[in-house]
Amino acid sequence: MSWSRWGVAMMHGLAKLPLPVLRGLGRGLGNALFVLARPRRKVALRNFELCFPEVPEAQRKAWARESFVVFCQTFLDRSWLWFGSEALVRSRIKLVGATQELEGDTPTIVFAPHFYSMDAGGLALPLSTAREFTSIFATNPDPVLDAWFMTGRQRFGNVRMLNRADGVKPIIQCLRKGGLLYLLPDMDYGKNDSVFVPFFAVPEVATIPSLSRFARLGKAKVVALYNRMTPEGYVAELTPAWDNFPTDDHVADTARMNRELEAAIRTMPSQYYWVHKRFKTRPDGQASLYR
Repeated sequence: MSWSRWGVAMMHGLAKLPLPVLRGLGRGLGNALFVLARPRRKVALRNFELCFPEVPEAQRKAWARESFVVFCQTFLDRSWLWFGSEALVRSRIKLVGATQELEGDTPTIVFAPHFYSMDAGGLALPLSTAREFTSIFATNPDPVLDAWFMTGRQRFGNVRMLNRADGVKPIIQCLRKGGLLYLLPDMDYGKNDSVFVPFFAVPEVATIPSLSRFARLGKAKVVALYNRMTPEGYVAELTPAWDNFPTDDHVADTARMNRELEAAIRTMPSQYYWVHKRFKTRPDGQASLYR
């Protein structure tokens, strides 16, 4: 049996553990990973330094350590998210906030940034609406893991996972038919198609303007879904539709997206995906921020 098949089988067994036990395992793994995964630890610490220069170093380090813990806890939680019964998942995931935005058939984009709890939020929506639901994810190079991720993310509701290589046509078709698009455009995807807008204390950050562009092409409203891990499971909070979005200025729209995300991150600093080199791509002539 390959390591990936063994890992998926292990997750099937972990799904049966009580949540406090599973979270305790995740805390132990996270604390160990913070010590052992030196390159990623340096990335997380640098991200906190760049984004929160006004915060004491000891607090930033505590946030970074907790970020590794939450990363591991949410990863292990995929065991019961994707193998547990529907009743179990419903008992541990709560969708709150402006849930009325899911009613009707107005084309809707759900801005779902990379909090570690994003897969819990990805299940909260199809458990709460019968509307067609499309999402875009990169393919995992391991076919066993890719199949596990895709099956887990599509286990409830009318969900269609799209590869980035599929292009925009099926995305826009779904929106114009009154569907939902679960969009995660807040990572550094390189210079192609990116614009440079502020994010926290960094004035020029490569950011994909797809939220604005898809909203215009699909004639869609935009709501945000901020997913938070709690001791009891997860809370996915849906915001009201954003006023005056999109505009004719996709750069200004993308800067607004980052401001909205900043505000959400400040409510749970350790739960955002800080192990990613968010500031890797720099404008021409500017030095790396990770040296």
